[in-house]
Amino acid sequence: MLTDEQTSREQFTMYRRMTPQQRLAMAGQLYWSARKIKTAEIRGLHPDWPESRVNDEVRRIFTKHEPDS
Repeated sequence: MLTDEQTSREQFTMYRRMTPQQRLAMAGQLYWSARKIKTAEIRGLHPDWPESRVNDEVRRIFTKHEPDS
């Protein structure tokens, strides 16, 4: 992990003060942000693919259970 990616004391304090509902909402936002970023990447790699195929590929990536090689 890069130094600037490490969690600071202030971040830990902020997270500890959050309610479980707030943490769950934040996790949901991170998940959907990651999906949007992956969708944009797949679209860029395969500009000829229809939207349905892009969505299918993103769904496949986010539902597979084996680690990437």
